[in-house]
Amino acid sequence: MSEVKIKKTVFDIFVDGARKGYNIGVSSIMPNVLMAFVLIQFLNVTGLLKLIGKIFNPVMAVFGLPGEAVTVLLGGWLSMGGGTGVAAKLYADGVLNVFHLTIMLPAIYLMGSQVQYLGRILGTGGVKSRYYLVMILFSILNAALSMLIMRIVANIF
Repeated sequence: MSEVKIKKTVFDIFVDGARKGYNIGVSSIMPNVLMAFVLIQFLNVTGLLKLIGKIFNPVMAVFGLPGEAVTVLLGGWLSMGGGTGVAAKLYADGVLNVFHLTIMLPAIYLMGSQVQYLGRILGTGGVKSRYYLVMILFSILNAALSMLIMRIVANIF
């Protein structure tokens, strides 16, 4: 007996992809973004966000950012969705503006989700743990360089 293969239409393929995308969004991205909103609200209500801003203001000023922007980078380091959620909340609260977001966006993706991927990718890929710190530091350095470059580019345009 021969098996009959049913060809999928473009519409079927689109619907399958949309279904998979929806499932990823609901099960992976949304919890991280929601966590970011809750975390920033907690920091804001407790006054810790202003304290973090004061502490990190000298460092973040190098990139043309307010001190509170460090929370975006920390959120992005944990999860790209989380970093994006933190950025969105700080933008909605008026702490960040479009200029700031332009500077930080590449950095979120250059160092994004390292905590999540540390075990998933490096561990399963057989990378020796002694190299983890070097790999993390290189991606943070890349992120810092991208913010400096974006600050220059954003000032030109």
